[in-house]
Amino acid sequence: MYLSSLLPLALTLSLSPLAVSARGTLGFSLGARRPNKQCKTVTDYEADFDALKGNTGSTIVRTYMIKDISVPEFPCDVPAAILPAVKAKNFKVILGLSADTQEAYDSEKAALLPDLTSEYAPYVYALTIGSESLYRGVSAEDLLPRIKDAKTTFGKLVSRIGTVDSWNKFADGAADAILTSGVPTFLMVNAFGYWQGKDISDATATYLDDLQQAISHIERFVGVDAIEIWNGETGWPGDGGSNYGNAQAGTLNEKTFFKTGVCAALAWGVNVFYFEAFDESWKPKSTGDTGAEGDETHWGAFTESRVPKFPLTC
Repeated sequence: MYLSSLLPLALTLSLSPLAVSARGTLGFSLGARRPNKQCKTVTDYEADFDALKGNTGSTIVRTYMIKDISVPEFPCDVPAAILPAVKAKNFKVILGLSADTQEAYDSEKAALLPDLTSEYAPYVYALTIGSESLYRGVSAEDLLPRIKDAKTTFGKLVSRIGTVDSWNKFADGAADAILTSGVPTFLMVNAFGYWQGKDISDATATYLDDLQQAISHIERFVGVDAIEIWNGETGWPGDGGSNYGNAQAGTLNEKTFFKTGVCAALAWGVNVFYFEAFDESWKPKSTGDTGAEGDETHWGAFTESRVPKFPLTC
């Protein structure tokens, strides 16, 4: 999809779902842990899905690791809990595999093999190999064989397999070896006005422009609509979050960004994953584009008790 007309139209508030042939799909990034750091159960995920569908209509989520070891004392087998839940609630899930090193990828693949069966494969929308691996310094040449191996290993069960990275790693050519390989069938582009320290008044313009740069670069290599591309992450922290440069945390700004940025992208046919579904008070701080740390515990569209912070409709 070309976004060349998206930015100016969005900024003049002339967006309308009636002006395009297909509206984008809204999904949510979903954590694997309860507020007490312990792993979610099938029942927990089912409650998550009920809240998401009931308040947004969304029926697709994405995860980040197969074996979530972010809290070493409570390692989570994510597919073992989430796959029965997506089947029970008729959701779709994009399963992420860590792949910054060969050892990490091999471990993730081994953990996924017994869980990804023909029973659950129809509910797995895609597999992503690596999450912002290029942004963290992994080369495309090192990541590509892992994507290729995943395609060989799981391709008969899941047709969409690729990677997800920051918009600038696609726009600046860091991912070109992956794009020219013909291997990925699915890509996700992360873009945040917040993590670039933009004031809320500039956030939508930054977000849409970043998406345009990344997707335009991808399509120069693979062709227009030749590969499925999603916005893998975008969002804004609510009340209790930290500021980042000129980006001010707060639920009012989060609502503003959702209504102006996320809704604009959706109206123009861009599939968007909102980061994230629910607040996660247990999480450590994250590092943005300038190298400064920021809070990631209040990024949810919902509170930890699954209450929406504002109407999640466009």
